[in-house]
Amino acid sequence: MSIRRLRLVAMGAAVCLLVTACGTDEEVYVERKVEFLYNTAVNSLEAREFKDAAKEFEEVERQHPYSVWAVKAKLMAAYSNYQANRYDEAVIGLDRYIRLHPGNRDVPYAYYLKALSYYERISDVARDQRITEQALDALTEVVRRFPNSKYARDAELKIDLTRDHLAGKQMEIGRYYHDRGHFLAAINRFRRVVDNYQTTTHVPEALHRLVEAYTALGVMDEARKVAAVLGHNYPGSEWYLDSYAVAAGSDLREKTEEKGFFARTWDWLF
Repeated sequence: MSIRRLRLVAMGAAVCLLVTACGTDEEVYVERKVEFLYNTAVNSLEAREFKDAAKEFEEVERQHPYSVWAVKAKLMAAYSNYQANRYDEAVIGLDRYIRLHPGNRDVPYAYYLKALSYYERISDVARDQRITEQALDALTEVVRRFPNSKYARDAELKIDLTRDHLAGKQMEIGRYYHDRGHFLAAINRFRRVVDNYQTTTHVPEALHRLVEAYTALGVMDEARKVAAVLGHNYPGSEWYLDSYAVAAGSDLREKTEEKGFFARTWDWLF
């Protein structure tokens, strides 16, 4: 085969490769005006087509990275991912936005949206609580950094709910140990609730379970001390009445003496 013929064959092969590449499904890059791209993304967002909106906002930054629109588009892409329940993608985008634009006026909202991206995934107490702890850390960061913002006020409410959830997990584990007779392990869990989650709804039960566990171990002095704390802080609760029955061997509900309830209670405690 002559050299001229070899060249013709090579050129033909190159043309075939070019035609094949053009016939693939690869997306063709078409540069558009930044206003058009941003408005298209907003329209998708308003139509609740959140995945499309996220992709379109990202295209704004890709095609016009140095425009003022690109900064806003970063945040809006993260918001769109959040709305699409793509929380990991939202967190990644928000971390990037915070890192690149720490002085932007929308940074408080970025921190808040990041916290929500964890908070929305808080699962029931029977499952691992790593996401709950991340939500608590992120919500606490909002309050610490922006204490006077509207985001901090909502974050504080969610912190209470998040802490209650974490306390509920400790209670669940403590009950598991308690029901199987592993009282020392149960005590450690209930103590954790009393020491670390004092403002949650689980504290009265945690104190009562401590009374039960100490009584089961025969450590009556500790049982009475815990019952005293329970009686002082939650004197009218059912948990206190149950604790009294466990530690004292009698039921306050059945007492009919003339002596007042609180007087009888403190006579027993002290």
